[in-house]
Amino acid sequence: MFSSSLGGREVTPGTYKRLMRNEETIMSNTPAEIDDLLEFIYAVKKHGTNVLINGLGLGVALTAVLKNEKVQSVTVVELSQDVIDLVGPTYKDPRVEIIHADALKFTPPKNKRYSHVWHDIWDNICEDNLPDMHKLHRKYGRRCDWQGSWCRYDCEHR
Repeated sequence: MFSSSLGGREVTPGTYKRLMRNEETIMSNTPAEIDDLLEFIYAVKKHGTNVLINGLGLGVALTAVLKNEKVQSVTVVELSQDVIDLVGPTYKDPRVEIIHADALKFTPPKNKRYSHVWHDIWDNICEDNLPDMHKLHRKYGRRCDWQGSWCRYDCEHR
């Protein structure tokens, strides 16, 4: 078991990948992390066509979305060039576009509409993330049919 920076959530024994910054786990493919994505994954499964993911991480959300044959395109906005260099080459699917940019400053193409938008740009679950979550939700509110943010409910109800 390893304890991640994500609220010290327990991790069942197994083999996992993790992304670290300054000796701290900021992303993994543990069951707890995947559970955090289920709302997004199920929403895309129902009606997903053009998806935007803010934050590449290990690509767990991207991998899940690409399993849906109805998905026509996935745009991923990632701030860290190191993460893009490490994880990006794994995705050779022509539906994927990875953009090196800050999600809070990125401007989608004019008149671009997404069926689903997922925001996952934070290292830790904490209420300090709420202002950025609210900013992103306002930014994409009229540009998408559905959007969510990693652990928003947890941050709002701590």
